[in-house]
Amino acid sequence: MMNENRHKVLVIGPLPDAALALFDARDDVIVQHVSDFSNEALLDAFADATGATLRGAKVTAEIIEAAPKLKVVSRFGVGYDNVDIPAMNARGAALTVVGDANAVNVAELTIFMMLELAKRGRQHDHAVRSGNWEFKNGFNMTELWRKTLLIIGYGRIGRRVAARCRAFEMDVMVCDPYVDQTLITDAGCTPVEDFRAVLPDLDYLTVHTPKNEETIGMIGVDEIARLKPTAILVNCARGGIVDEAALLDALKNDRLLGAGLDVFSVEPPMPDNPLFALDNLIVSPHMGGTSAEAALRMGMVCVQNVLDAIDGTLNPDLVINRDVLGRG
Repeated sequence: MMNENRHKVLVIGPLPDAALALFDARDDVIVQHVSDFSNEALLDAFADATGATLRGAKVTAEIIEAAPKLKVVSRFGVGYDNVDIPAMNARGAALTVVGDANAVNVAELTIFMMLELAKRGRQHDHAVRSGNWEFKNGFNMTELWRKTLLIIGYGRIGRRVAARCRAFEMDVMVCDPYVDQTLITDAGCTPVEDFRAVLPDLDYLTVHTPKNEETIGMIGVDEIARLKPTAILVNCARGGIVDEAALLDALKNDRLLGAGLDVFSVEPPMPDNPLFALDNLIVSPHMGGTSAEAALRMGMVCVQNVLDAIDGTLNPDLVINRDVLGRG
């Protein structure tokens, strides 16, 4: 039986060694590394757990309801659609994220995808390697300069994308009804109330919103049809926000110049995903937040959130379901 003065913490998925050292420094914490992410295995592991760090595994209501000691689930990231929030609320346990620890790299990956698609980097690289020096005479590259970009979502990542795109001298529009609109104008960007109304004007569209009932399928058949055939679409947020079937149809039929995806509706995607046959698509394995620097920052915050929950000193800015704070 677990000593009442000691807390079992689950580490679900790998963390940087420096972050794990924060647990090792505590005499009141016992760490259990979890590699089996099945619902059955997690049910057993959570039964006497005080807290957990979490990467891609799914924490269901059944698991949370069977964890009477649970105080915190700490996400190694900023997305939290893999945790049942109503069950966390009922349990009185906090769901935490890492704040802006990975925002820089997601923003940089977004810009990378925009540039790769505009400059056709892979195609030019392949042409040179295969001896097709004349490929340059197709004048296939486009520029970011003076192009119009819409950013949907002006949180930690969206703000950084906006700043970087402003440095490219782009015309940046932002749609986010949940932030003070003066934050957008003060940054030199243009607030947009209805993002669908400006879709025909865009050269670039990038989304940086959570995945929820409001945003699932938000960029679907109708929205993609409104975009110019010279437009570029990037999704480094969450799979399912962009309708992949609609995107495939538009890219195959030259109704969209290109797209970049770091996320997919089903992860990992199947190798025979028809999107992967397209040359006007660039993909990456949901790695936006996992540069070496970001991984270390996220790991440190992720672990500290668990320790703060144990100590009753959680930073409310990192808690998704803040109503549970102060209970008990």
